[in-house]
Amino acid sequence: MNFFPAVRRRLAMALGSLKLRITVATIAALALGIGLTTVTLVQRTERDTLTAVRERELSEATRTASAVSRQVVELQRALIIAASSFKAEVLDSEPATDRFLSDLPILRTMFSSLFIVDANGRMRALIDGDGISHPKLDLVDRAYFRRALTERRPIVSEVLPSRYSGEPIIVFAQPLTDANGAHRAHGILAGSLNLVQRDLLIDLVSPDDGGNSDTLRVVADGQGRILAHPDRSLLLSKLSDDPRLAAAAKRWQDSGSPIEPNGLTIGGTTGVVTAGGVSGPDWVVWRVVSEHGLFAPLHSARRHALELAVVLIALSSALMLLGSWWLLRPLKRVQERALQMFDSGIDPQLGWPSVAGEIGHLADVLRQIGVERSRLEVSNTHLLQQLGSVMRNAPVGIAFTRDKQFELVSAECCLLLGRTERELLGQPTHIIYDSRADFDALGPKVVAAFAAGTAFVGDIQMRRGDGTRFWAHLRGRPVDAADSASGTIWTLTDVTEEVTARTELEWAAHHDALTGLANRQAFEIRLRREFAAQPHALSPTLMLIDLDHFKQINDSAGHAAGDAVLCAVANALLDRMRSRDLVARMGGDEFAILLDHCPRDAAHRLATDLCEAIAAIQIPSRSNEQPFGASIGIAELHTSFSAVESWLYAADKACYEAKAAGRGQFRVAPLRRDRLRVVSAV
Repeated sequence: MNFFPAVRRRLAMALGSLKLRITVATIAALALGIGLTTVTLVQRTERDTLTAVRERELSEATRTASAVSRQVVELQRALIIAASSFKAEVLDSEPATDRFLSDLPILRTMFSSLFIVDANGRMRALIDGDGISHPKLDLVDRAYFRRALTERRPIVSEVLPSRYSGEPIIVFAQPLTDANGAHRAHGILAGSLNLVQRDLLIDLVSPDDGGNSDTLRVVADGQGRILAHPDRSLLLSKLSDDPRLAAAAKRWQDSGSPIEPNGLTIGGTTGVVTAGGVSGPDWVVWRVVSEHGLFAPLHSARRHALELAVVLIALSSALMLLGSWWLLRPLKRVQERALQMFDSGIDPQLGWPSVAGEIGHLADVLRQIGVERSRLEVSNTHLLQQLGSVMRNAPVGIAFTRDKQFELVSAECCLLLGRTERELLGQPTHIIYDSRADFDALGPKVVAAFAAGTAFVGDIQMRRGDGTRFWAHLRGRPVDAADSASGTIWTLTDVTEEVTARTELEWAAHHDALTGLANRQAFEIRLRREFAAQPHALSPTLMLIDLDHFKQINDSAGHAAGDAVLCAVANALLDRMRSRDLVARMGGDEFAILLDHCPRDAAHRLATDLCEAIAAIQIPSRSNEQPFGASIGIAELHTSFSAVESWLYAADKACYEAKAAGRGQFRVAPLRRDRLRVVSAV
């Protein structure tokens, strides 16, 4: 049952072996080199062979086209010579016509048939392999006949069906004139080539490729119709009907069907395709060499080369494995001894193999490392003892963190955080903060301080293990400023009492002790900030409130009652304010309100409401009938005020106007230089 796991372990060890990996890498490099060399040589040979074949085929196509052109010229010249002995009276009698054709034995061997046509297009006599005949044929509609009579020069017809045999023919026509050079043509002497019986390429194939079955030779006209082909069934069909020529023929036609005597190389899908133009009749000689026949020897050579390369690689691999195993035997001994380096019971100087070369140098280095490690262990043990003593007795909390986790904490740190060392080590540092948001907000500040080369210092609210909160004075500095991964050293002390005292002192500096409202200093700071924000900020409105007959309350009911009234007034003001408005006690019985973007109508309604609310306050131990209330002055901030003092003065003046008008009402400071508007709250 344990056989397969053991095999897997041995296989894993073997695959992890240095000598095996070196050998495999060398074998892979050798195989890659041999393979690339073989493929590169074969590909280069294929390119060179393809280039040579293209040049040879192009030369052969142009040679064949030139030979066909010469053959056409020879046929035309033979007709010219025969026509030079013609006399007009020959057409007057049938025997004379017959004798004229019979006296042309050489010419008869050059054509499938010879015939004479008079100027009216009537065939007078025809001679072929069966002898002389007199077909009743009218050729006046034949284009070659009309052109030969009109232009009085040799004409080669296009491929057309014979009216005598019905088979495809090409006609060479020569006009017949008198020997004295009369201008009028009496008819034509014509020779036909039967494409079914005579091959235009006969005797024109080079002995070098005459027996090559992988080479196709075809003659076609300018429209791409086949005039000569090894397969006679394809005569007069399109070049595209032959699969070996289909792609090349399409490219040739797409380029305008050029007739190029100097030859063309046309890319095909089945091999090398070349074409040579035949001057005169505008024919094209096509040659196709199949890719299979061209590259078969090279493919065979490549296969044999690869087989030989595989054998060579296999032999080389076996020799390299054997050699590496023999040469790396001392490395195994070094490995076994290196595994014992952390055994304190073994002398680090002993047990290493004594060999030369790189393995010997490695053994010496590892031996020296073992000696230094032993010395370092002694030093580290002493250092850790000292560090432990410091961590146990330090009067402040000390913690070492890395990757936002605790790695070392002092006894005082555990005491401050209300957690044991086991509860902190390995835990994320955010667990000691009051919230995750506080922890996330602290990160950029720490990064900025470290980037500036300074320590981070700050008072942070933290949470103990039992959930209680306290303020800690936190100080941190990186172990290595150049390496953020080296960790951070933190110190923390409990400063809850100091923070609480500081907070209370700061609150008292800006608030009235009796009512809890903002005091004059805080109110004027806010006024100046609003004034400085003009004209971009929304215009605020200022209210100054002075209590009516408050002195009589103090005199009759006592200061305790007066204080109670002031607190009641403060509550009445706060109950009617928005969160963004500011209410302040300016001193004595004077209050102030700063309304943030309050329209005039709303400010007037608020002032009326405040006058009514203050007048409704119950006065304790009241002993007189003097009415109690408040006078209010309103001033909206506008550009005519040159300073905060002028704004306060305007509101204060409006308040005095309200008092002078009978108290218990409000007045609005005029805009610009207008007079005060009198508004009664009653």
